Amino acid sequence: QVQLVESGGGLVQAGGSLRLSCAASGLTFSRRPMGWFRQGPGKAREGVATISRNGGTTDYADTVKGRFTISRPNALNTVYLQMNSLKPEDTAVYYCAASRGFISLNRSTYDSWGQGTQVTVSS
Repeated sequence: QVQLVESGGGLVQAGGSLRLSCAASGLTFSRRPMGWFRQGPGKAREGVATISRNGGTTDYADTVKGRFTISRPNALNTVYLQMNSLKPEDTAVYYCAASRGFISLNRSTYDSWGQGTQVTVSS
């Protein structure tokens, strides 16, 4: 079955950086657009970044544009989220997800999810 395992979360001060990783197995990785989502305390899960099958097309939520970068070396079956200039409002559990067929920041597009990794940004 599909397994998505996130890592790289932690506690960081405002202005700092983290790189999240998501290792994928049980799927043909290169055929699936991928996305990163997050869910903050008391908030709904929201799309953060998405990337096409070959990595040539990306999209970001307005709140993270210019600060976050999604990438995917298909040879490693891994998708990354580089997060720079972190803010306290970025505090959330971050989830990796595999899309049914196209890139999107809408969670309904995704049918496979990881367990999540906690990111906490202190002020």
